[in-house]
Amino acid sequence: MIFGVGVDIIEVARIEDKLKRTPGLKEKIYTAVEIGYCESKKFPYQHYAARFSAKEAFMKALGTGWSRGVKFSEIEIHNLESGQPIIEVYGRAKEFCQTEGISHFYLSLSHLGTLAVATVILEK
Repeated sequence: MIFGVGVDIIEVARIEDKLKRTPGLKEKIYTAVEIGYCESKKFPYQHYAARFSAKEAFMKALGTGWSRGVKFSEIEIHNLESGQPIIEVYGRAKEFCQTEGISHFYLSLSHLGTLAVATVILEK
């Protein structure tokens, strides 16, 4: 049974500007795994934007926004060996998912030079 669906799109330049101008913001939003992955890419800000979009889409799929105290750093986007992006949750995000019986996360990411988009489906 589907618990929620979330979609988000963001301009890559917006993420790049915010991360370059705001010290410590990268570490507040992204996990060390995500930062390592993005920094290893030729165009890291496309990957940062895609992950930001995935986190936003995940929050929309939860249907709670920020009201449950879930932080972006508690939502991690990483890739399987096959390249498939997956979501892993920690802290309050994990607690909320367990309480609500959310058992599967489905994620699709896409990015171009200027835009990044993500779709998340949560299943009970």
